[in-house]
Amino acid sequence: MREQEVESERVPQHVAIIMDGNGRWAEARGLGRNAGHREGIEAVRKVLRAANDLGIRYLTLYAFSSENWDRPQDEVRELMRLLEYYLVENIDEVMENGIRVRAMGRLDRLPPGVRTKVEDAVARTANNDAMTLVFALSYGGRTEIVDAARRLAKDAAAGELDPDGIDEKIFASYLYEPEVPDPDLLIRTGAEYRVSNFLLWQIAYTELYTSALMWPDFRREHLVEAVRHYQSRERRFGKTSAQLLGHEPSRDPSREKAPAGPE
Repeated sequence: MREQEVESERVPQHVAIIMDGNGRWAEARGLGRNAGHREGIEAVRKVLRAANDLGIRYLTLYAFSSENWDRPQDEVRELMRLLEYYLVENIDEVMENGIRVRAMGRLDRLPPGVRTKVEDAVARTANNDAMTLVFALSYGGRTEIVDAARRLAKDAAAGELDPDGIDEKIFASYLYEPEVPDPDLLIRTGAEYRVSNFLLWQIAYTELYTSALMWPDFRREHLVEAVRHYQSRERRFGKTSAQLLGHEPSRDPSREKAPAGPE
């Protein structure tokens, strides 16, 4: 699909991507799984450029899950090496385009050298404001919710927070990246239909899009296609279509007539 077919005023503010299929892409070509991860780096570069051009303000990439630590150690080492390589080789382009880098997850589990590179990229790009690129690293959605609950409980026990005053907004402020809005669109490559423990709190009303392509084959035109599908959907957030069009008033239970009691 051509980019001019995208309605610029309805581009999703935040797109999150589960980058699945690197290993299967490599195995289908008789290559080792690490070859697929290396090819996946090129897809990251191209999709980031496309997202920036389209006016997407936030792009969150599921780069390494908390479960990925259980993979073969040579694969884990290669994934860490590629993350470090990406941050070093692409930081100048990121700076030139005014992109801010963020990272979320249990970053203390990252190898010291990799964690240093992540922290350096976050610090160097902190004042950029054209776009935000978030890497989910050593990340799990359930773990994020548990970590938020633990921090919230500590503040409540210390008397800094009234438990009776806790609502969804307050709870969300304890998540890893509370300043990043919830995703409008979640893309998963690799022909799978799972959310795989990714952004479980944040995707309550996110539009989902799956692609049969393996991540190394995902390019600019495929992101455009995903955005077009997003723009064709009606986002109701629990309301009716008539309400969104202004044809039906919101229900106000306090104004409804109570049923008559027995006479």
